[in-house]
Amino acid sequence: MYLTLYNLSLSLGVNGLNSYVRIVSDFFCRRGVLSLFFSACIFTYCGQTLPAQAAWSAVGPDGGDARSFAAEPGAPRHLYLGTTNSWIYESTNGGATWHRLAKLGTSDGLILDHIVVDSSNSATIYVAGWKVDRPDGGLWVSHDGGRTWSVVEGLRGQSIRAFAQAPSNARMFYAGTLEGVFRSSDAGATWAQISPRGSKEIHEVESLAIDPVDPDVVFAGTWHLPWKTVDGGKNWHNIKQGMIDDSDVFSIIVDPSAPSSVFLSACSGIYKSENGAELFHKIQGIPSTARRTRMLKQDPVNHGIVYAGTTEGLYKTVDGGKTFQRMTGPDVIVNDVFVDPQDTNRVLLATDRSGVLASKDAGTSFAASNSGFSQRKVEALLVDRGNPTRLYAGVVNDKTYGGVFYSTSAGAGWEQIGEGPGGGLAGRDVFALAQAQDGTIVAGTSHGIFALEAGTAGTAATWKPRNTIVNTIVKTSTEVHHGKRVSVEKQVKDKANELDSRVNALDLSGDVWLASTSIGLLTSRDQGATWQGGPAADSDEYLSVAVHGAVMAAARRTGLAISTDTGQTWMPVNVPAAISRIYRVAFSGDGTLWLGTREGVYFSPDQEKKWLWIERLPFRDVNDLYYDAQMNRVLVSSRVSDYVYGIDPVSLSWKWWRAGWNISLIRAFGGHLVAASLYDGVLVERQSEGLEAGR
Repeated sequence: MYLTLYNLSLSLGVNGLNSYVRIVSDFFCRRGVLSLFFSACIFTYCGQTLPAQAAWSAVGPDGGDARSFAAEPGAPRHLYLGTTNSWIYESTNGGATWHRLAKLGTSDGLILDHIVVDSSNSATIYVAGWKVDRPDGGLWVSHDGGRTWSVVEGLRGQSIRAFAQAPSNARMFYAGTLEGVFRSSDAGATWAQISPRGSKEIHEVESLAIDPVDPDVVFAGTWHLPWKTVDGGKNWHNIKQGMIDDSDVFSIIVDPSAPSSVFLSACSGIYKSENGAELFHKIQGIPSTARRTRMLKQDPVNHGIVYAGTTEGLYKTVDGGKTFQRMTGPDVIVNDVFVDPQDTNRVLLATDRSGVLASKDAGTSFAASNSGFSQRKVEALLVDRGNPTRLYAGVVNDKTYGGVFYSTSAGAGWEQIGEGPGGGLAGRDVFALAQAQDGTIVAGTSHGIFALEAGTAGTAATWKPRNTIVNTIVKTSTEVHHGKRVSVEKQVKDKANELDSRVNALDLSGDVWLASTSIGLLTSRDQGATWQGGPAADSDEYLSVAVHGAVMAAARRTGLAISTDTGQTWMPVNVPAAISRIYRVAFSGDGTLWLGTREGVYFSPDQEKKWLWIERLPFRDVNDLYYDAQMNRVLVSSRVSDYVYGIDPVSLSWKWWRAGWNISLIRAFGGHLVAASLYDGVLVERQSEGLEAGR
């Protein structure tokens, strides 16, 4: 039986084997192999049993990209929120707090731009999605309030960019896809394309609107221009009169009290028609830089009030579009707007980077409303050495809403740190976080290195640049000695330069600091006041660094360099020819060097003279590798797996955990693990459960 299950593990992989083990209950695999390069072989044996282990908790930082809203008809405090990574969130208190409801599909890449709660049965929810990287997506439906979901076969694989339910016929739905317009007359059970198949005009449908009285009257906005049908799709005609040619149409709304009044937003501005979209006139008042209006939303009570969500803030008209006023700063990118029909002063925005913003005064002011909602891309994760419940997370893609966040409660709550006026990271992406011996927190960003300096009484902490590069160079000068002119070589300081490049990794654990940047390897002997270095071992493309005493290691995609004199000189090191990509380098406590690679985990116990490969580790593509001294384990994770392995560097046995989320970074704090997911922020292991390996 052991041999049968062992062979299954090789063919099914760890996820498939995990399912098989649930069927056959308990099982121990006593075989594992370590391949030793350069004529050496080691054999170990690993035991695995299946733990009763729940998925880890996603704890923040709150915020990120939010895409769409939907409310339960008649109960507007019951809200649903669509995201950019296949997740739907739910709120039962009007958006004050959120929780994850469901993940749709099997990938992380669904953009959920349209959620519809059935007007005839609020337990039925429709969600349409699409993918950025390819023409794919689909429609999902739940009939039990979001607990379970199924794919609607009639639209499987369609990239759905628009989706709507007819206001006057609850069984009629319309979907706009890259192929055209589709309609269902039986509540989504079956679908038929109603735009001409293969049309060179009506395709790439970005927006839809349906007449509030006649469900056969449909408006469709494409990446080119808008179209209209009055007979359910039998005939279509262009409604571009008055519009600038070649306008992408993002949003269309029809006034429910006056269906001849139609608003339309395009890349060329906002337009209004008073005759059923047969003639448009352009609305003034919104600057051309903000003309990409992604969403128009009419006040459900006062139809003269219309909100326009643009790529440069939220605009509002109170006079039916005659004038507009900007209600937020220009840095707010608005994807959707929700106006509470029972309290129209309450307005919610779904935004890029800043998540959900809420207003209690009809858009005059907004505040973040992201408790429980996290869509952050965390690229750097740090556990405070003196206080393991204090965590730091560095994010990318979020501009001034990002930077570095910290938690003093092991992830239970987060705050943005050091982004005050004149003291922040100014929207820089953060790729590395490290802590110096004196406790200083240092961030490696898309443009340089910054140290966090504590504020004085009454002032907040601020980030200060540590980017001065001063190299020692040898210059030859001519001097007169005893009446003769001679050439003399002297070491002098070169002209100082400021680092303004991407910083990939930092190690501040020693007396000499080490940084890998896009211009090469830099070291500092004065706590970052000045840096020296540049290209090392004929390369400047190092992505990961590690320090153990006077020994330093730096890894690039296809190579490794070592310094034994704290970075003054670097020598290239041979690595096994089987390695096609190196992601991470680390030292364990005894000085053994470890590599996380596309082919798995390698280590060298003897100053890189020979390498060993942990062949039976159940996954490859080891994107992160981290030595935790308290656990005395080398922690490894992969972006393509939700498993984490902890390798004992002495016995070479391992323990494993299943996070329930694919992992990009893995760290440890207080005997527990903390990780960064691909798109959902920081994860915390709630129960320390795993599998020990016996040798």
